[in-house]
Amino acid sequence: MKCPFCAFLEDKVVDSRESKDGDSIRRRRECLACSRRFTSYERIDEIPYMVVKKDGKRESFDRNKILSGLLRACEKRPISAAHLESITNDVEKAVQDTPDRELATTDIGKIIMKRLKALDKVAYVRFASVYLEFEDVSEFMTELKYLVRTRGKTVKPKPKRSKK
Repeated sequence: MKCPFCAFLEDKVVDSRESKDGDSIRRRRECLACSRRFTSYERIDEIPYMVVKKDGKRESFDRNKILSGLLRACEKRPISAAHLESITNDVEKAVQDTPDRELATTDIGKIIMKRLKALDKVAYVRFASVYLEFEDVSEFMTELKYLVRTRGKTVKPKPKRSKK
């Protein structure tokens, strides 16, 4: 495994753990040249899962693309890496659970937007502006107004006290 810090090719495994789902192994490694530690993940290599793009083209599912899109949407927001990893895992699981081993990007986007909407409204709007391909400010404002309208509905009203 190549060290991400110094590119040396030899390391030692310090710790190995199976993921909660049992579908990957997390390994903590230490570079034998610079002594810095890094994490690697091992997954079973299977028939690739496919993503159907809006134009009908198919390409292999890449969880790194999902994660990088989430990182851009959540930049400078108080969202932990664990939350982003969880969303990415949900998307990957959705692709894996489809019987024909492929999922449309529209479905992937809906999963991500649903999770971001519950997690952070600013990140949601950032992601939605790219995913929904807003053409102008009016489309953007329509989505913001919808967020403001629905925000009040999700808060449970305080129960009224009965007068005695």
